[in-house]
Formats: sequence, structure tokens, C-alpha cells
Amino acid sequence: MSAEQVKELRALTGAGFMDCKRALEKTGGDVSKAVDLLREKGLAAAAKKSGRITAEGAVGSYIHGNGRIGVLVEVNCETDFVAKNSDFQDLVHDICMHVAAANPRYVAKENVAPEVLEHEKQVLINQAINEGKKPEIAEKVVAGRLEKFISEICLLEQPFVKDPDISVGKLVQQKIAQFGENISVRRFSRFEMGEGLQKRQDDFAAEIARLQQK
Repeated sequence: MSAEQVKELRALTGAGFMDCKRALEKTGGDVSKAVDLLREKGLAAAAKKSGRITAEGAVGSYIHGNGRIGVLVEVNCETDFVAKNSDFQDLVHDICMHVAAANPRYVAKENVAPEVLEHEKQVLINQAINEGKKPEIAEKVVAGRLEKFISEICLLEQPFVKDPDISVGKLVQQKIAQFGENISVRRFSRFEMGEGLQKRQDDFAAEIARLQQK
């Protein structure tokens, strides 16, 4: 296998040099198949680690736009050694920036309240019916749209803002493989200046009347 192929595969997967070389050898140099092979192995390795307790980690913060948006994120890992690692700290910072930019509502799709999903499903069904689809067909076609809705509101499902080719969840999986221990995003809070407040509406007619009286 050429060094360029190995380099390309490493860039796509974040896997180690020898893992990439073996994957390319097993797939006859087919990079896309090697990506799938490494992804399967990476996911399997991550699944074995996913049950481990993550009691260490870090709370990261990010302020954007001269204080207009602020984010706090808690990312957990297994050991204090990894928590203090600069790559782990970079991961926490990147997730903070992502939350600031993408404004997710939940960490993972498992966190979405059933009533939220049911409400969105009904909206999508009615939307499909208004497009001319029969009710029995409409319920079937909304599955893909509902998945899109979930991917838009859940942090781990969203395309990572610094690399839209992978999701935030895939980014975390890559770091699990890199560090060899479980990593999880536990929670986040995003604050935007004035969010939820009723903006003062200027009464221009009253203002003009006051000016005329002067």
C-alpha cells in the first residue's frame, strides 16, 4: 500500500498507521472499504468501552460575539490522566464552539422527550398530507424527515462544524479509539443574550407625537 493511501485513510478515520495499513491490505487498497472496515472495528471497540464509568473529565466554556453567546459543556472520561491531556481539552473546547454555532437542544436522540417526537411526527404527517399524499402513505414517508429533525436538534447527531463530513458523535468515537477509554458528553448549557425576553417595541406614532409637541 502506498504511503499516500495510508495517509488518506488516517485522515478519514483517525485510526493508527498500522491499523490503516492492515485495513488497506485486507481490502486490496480500496480506501472506502477500508474506511468501513476500520469504522466497524472502531465502533466495536468503542462499544466495549461504553459501559465503563466516566467519573473524570472537564467542564469547558466558550464565549462568542463579545459576550452575546456563552456555552458550558461537561465532557467525561475515565481517568484524570486523559482529562488533563491537551487533545482531550481541545475536544471539550471544540464541542463548546460547536454548541455555540449549531445550538442543539439535546445531547443525544435518547434524550428527546417522547412528546416532542410525537408532536413533530404529527406536524410532518400533516405536512405530507398537505403535499397531496394519502394519510396511510404520509405516515410512512415521515420517517426520513423525523430522522432529519433529530439530527438537527441532537448534539451527537449534528455534523461537526469544523468537519461536516463527520458527526459530533463520530468525533467522540474517534477520541475513544485514540485514548483507549470511554468518553461521553454529559450535558451542556447555551446562553444567548436576550433569549426569551420580550424586546421593547418602540411606539413610533407616540414618538412622532411627542416630537411635534416640542
